[in-house]
Amino acid sequence: MSDMNPITTAELADRVPDVVIITGMSGSGRTQAMHVFEDMGYFCIDNLPPRLIMQLAELVGINAGIGRHLAVTSDLRSQGLFDELLDVIQQLKEHEMSCKILFLEASDEVLIRRYSENRRRHPLAMAGESTADAIQRERVQLMSIRDRADMIIDTSRLPTSSLRTKLRHAFSELTDQELMDVHVFSFGFKHGMPVEADLMIDVRFLPNPFYDPEMRSMTGLDGKVSSFVLEHPKTQEFWRAWCQLLDAVMPGYVAEGKPQLSIAIGCTGGQHRSVAIAEATARYLERQQYHVSISHRDLARANKTATGEAH
Repeated sequence: MSDMNPITTAELADRVPDVVIITGMSGSGRTQAMHVFEDMGYFCIDNLPPRLIMQLAELVGINAGIGRHLAVTSDLRSQGLFDELLDVIQQLKEHEMSCKILFLEASDEVLIRRYSENRRRHPLAMAGESTADAIQRERVQLMSIRDRADMIIDTSRLPTSSLRTKLRHAFSELTDQELMDVHVFSFGFKHGMPVEADLMIDVRFLPNPFYDPEMRSMTGLDGKVSSFVLEHPKTQEFWRAWCQLLDAVMPGYVAEGKPQLSIAIGCTGGQHRSVAIAEATARYLERQQYHVSISHRDLARANKTATGEAH
């Protein structure tokens, strides 16, 4: 969200519709839009006839107060289907469910190029008909639906990341930070480097509690170990720089609409330093309103008598 116009989670929830119907020009990005709604937690169905929307909404509990939302793509190129759509919107309203129509479009030149690049035939093209003619006929058939739409997006020059941002701002009850799942995990280098990490930091340069006999069998979840690691002057110097790095890169990942981010923190065995730093990192990101989960990949391998509880 823009810092100049912050919107609370409650305000977002109030404005987000129960049902979103995605329609528009063939080749304008309906499939990409559906993927965005899936990432936002919507129950998604592709190419659903309008007359089935009400039944599906009741089936998945949209009106049951459980906070679910439904997104469907519908091919509404005939007058009969448009009439069905109007009937469905009225039915949803009568059942106290809100509905919005999202219409996607693009210029003729862009649509023709997309079909050419994908080597696909326009779904409306008749035998001997050019793609350009099929596109024009489709525009005419969709005119009444476009006029009824609550939101129209022209994807002609819109990168996928920008489309994602527009849809998230318009149809998600979560803030930008909450929409990205951040997984912070510790690991031990001696057990192998993780392949799934987007960011990885090596903290083997920090003072090692392993060499203190009292802390050797403990883990970074124990208060004594955590304090030893986090309160050391070298760690505090690192921590300031680490937080500055997170503050610099996290908004960029959010702006790109990245749905998931993995942050790996490694030490030698994955028992002391990486665990303590991972826990502190997760708490820091949670204070920044990110949706954070934490795990410790190699903690079970450690020879420990931990008094803390793993998350």
